[in-house]
Amino acid sequence: MKKSIAVLGLGKYGMSLAKALYDMGADVLAADKDAEKVKEISDFCTEAVCIDLANEEEISSLDLRSMDIVVSSMGRSLAASIMAVAVSKEQNVPHVVAKSSSERMSAILKKIGADKVVIPEEENGLRSARILASDTVLDYFQVDDNLIMIEIKPHPNWIGRSPAELNLRKHYQINIVARQEDAGKKWELIPPSEKLSPTCRLLIVLEKAQLETLTKLTGVS
Repeated sequence: MKKSIAVLGLGKYGMSLAKALYDMGADVLAADKDAEKVKEISDFCTEAVCIDLANEEEISSLDLRSMDIVVSSMGRSLAASIMAVAVSKEQNVPHVVAKSSSERMSAILKKIGADKVVIPEEENGLRSARILASDTVLDYFQVDDNLIMIEIKPHPNWIGRSPAELNLRKHYQINIVARQEDAGKKWELIPPSEKLSPTCRLLIVLEKAQLETLTKLTGVS
């Protein structure tokens, strides 16, 4: 299902994220106080708005309650980030992500309700987009120019079947590297004959060229 995502703040990270999400088929609302940045993003999003993101009334006017996800990407402005997260939570946005520039800022944003805090040095716009645009992807790593590794929930059709039965490597060139039975537990190699459970997470490796195949199989974007 197509997601509606608001990206508030169009610095390097926000600009990259908004464009990548739009390319992946999401409905993207992009906002910033810089008119030039709003003009730059206008052809690469569903709607672009020029507003003061430190102003509660202007953020409220965006009607964020219709969004599936709101991303506050203003890592250098704590006041604006707090305002964006607070208004988003007040409007019952299901998932609020906030960019941070320090541990102190991260702690504050989590305390006021951010569901996830992103550290710019650890994330980039494309990686975040891969995760946010999908209901299946939990994490995304680029190994090199050709190879990627993804933490993923098993597709419903995979549950109750073993890796040997699925034979993803033969049919789709997708390799299951490891399995985590429940969040927080240790990762472990999965025996070829062991059936996948609905609570498990899978770590898979594939070439970039096979990402479209995985998208068709699982809904990964």
